Amino acid sequence: MPKQPPRPEPLDPPMVPFALAGMAAWAVAGLVLLLFRDRLAASGHENWLWTCLAGFLWGFPGLAVMMRHDANRRRRRAAR
Repeated sequence: MPKQPPRPEPLDPPMVPFALAGMAAWAVAGLVLLLFRDRLAASGHENWLWTCLAGFLWGFPGLAVMMRHDANRRRRRAAR
């Protein structure tokens, strides 16, 4: 039986920057849509602003989870 190469370690990047980038993306999208608020209201798509706000606000619990993940990641790496 041929010898298999060792399995690579899974990627474990810091996750807080991803959460912050997602929150920033929702905030920028909301600010851009705010410029077109009148057009959105006229076409019945004003709820897009609320979607951006919800995406930004849901980023806070996600950020808390990612901060906990990164703390556990640092602990795991220090234990090696």
